[in-house]
Amino acid sequence: MFAASLLLGALHISSAYAVVPAELFSNLIPQKVLATYQALPNPIQYPQYTDTTAAGKWLYFSPNTWTSGFFPVTGYALNTRKQLCGATPANGLGSGDWLSLARSASTGLLSLDASHGIGHDVGFISFPFVEELALNPTNQTAIGAINRFASMLAARFSAKVGCTRSWDATDPTDFQVIIDNMMNLEVLFHSADLTGNSTLRTIATTHADTTMKNHIRADGSTWHVVEYNSTTGLVIKKRTAQGFSDSSTWSRGQAWGIYGFANSASFVHEFDMYRLTKNNSYLVTARKLATYFLNNLPADGIVPWDFNAPLTPAPRPADSSAATLVVNALLLLSQQESTQAAKDQWINGALLVLNKISALAWRPSFQSLLSNGTVNKPANIVSTGIVYGDYYYIKAGNDLVTMGLASCP
Repeated sequence: MFAASLLLGALHISSAYAVVPAELFSNLIPQKVLATYQALPNPIQYPQYTDTTAAGKWLYFSPNTWTSGFFPVTGYALNTRKQLCGATPANGLGSGDWLSLARSASTGLLSLDASHGIGHDVGFISFPFVEELALNPTNQTAIGAINRFASMLAARFSAKVGCTRSWDATDPTDFQVIIDNMMNLEVLFHSADLTGNSTLRTIATTHADTTMKNHIRADGSTWHVVEYNSTTGLVIKKRTAQGFSDSSTWSRGQAWGIYGFANSASFVHEFDMYRLTKNNSYLVTARKLATYFLNNLPADGIVPWDFNAPLTPAPRPADSSAATLVVNALLLLSQQESTQAAKDQWINGALLVLNKISALAWRPSFQSLLSNGTVNKPANIVSTGIVYGDYYYIKAGNDLVTMGLASCP
């Protein structure tokens, strides 16, 4: 296992970091993103994942899909990169007005409401509007969207269970909660700050507390789905929906958990359970989940779709989206540590994963940036590009520049 050298010797890690992969700042990134913006259907649909042909062509889905916020927020990420790096022939960032493109694509999300089946995923849908507020704090459209999405999520909260409901079930007493929902809580915090409604903050922290209690195993791994009885609030089942088995650890779910507990310190885009609440247990939980993730990487450093999935029949699918997601989570976790040794532990892990997935999955022939994504292995949607994998790839580059760990080309 990779982890012995990285984690067991964490106190002795050098501050000399691995080289950042050149692909992270390739001028193919703005070229591909711009081409996708120009290809968006009318009426609006959004890319979610690619087909499995050699061309890796995007497949488009209606706005009432949980991933619909990721392509608009990708435009905001390229606007951020342009602010960080400027526009040069080498980086190609001058090819598009990223802010205008992002704003235009985001309008297709404004009409979504509870009747559209978005459910708990309003947090993901809100990402572009949170980015807009970071640029223009008085934008009433963005404020209204964030507050409306937060109200939708709050309406799914059960005080008896202590969580917001994730998936709806035919049996109303079957209250299903997925680890991914840690990411959606951020919209509650943003709305609480905008409105002064402390109930929204309480809902978010209560959900996080319940997740800590019931979703996390003793070894730091996570269950994907916990089912509660809505009448009693008791756990009735712990299982997977996208992992290998009910006792296995689905890698993207593990990464969502790390990210949800240990996100960004600033009130810009990400939700930060630790910084926004000053609850040290959230930071401890993020470390525990991150340690499990890195300790269970295979020797080649490639993030598998499930840490416990069998190696045969070969090859066991990777998940590039889980990789880019955890890179961001580890970088953000490093920023919350108080010692250099602790920071280095997570930075080194992030750079290892980033370099390995870039070498494996960077795919110039695809419309997406990366291949080797596993959308849903039980549904056999594997070896694709994934829109959120690409978004987190771009964002990782931005964060590395902001942290002084990479230079713009």
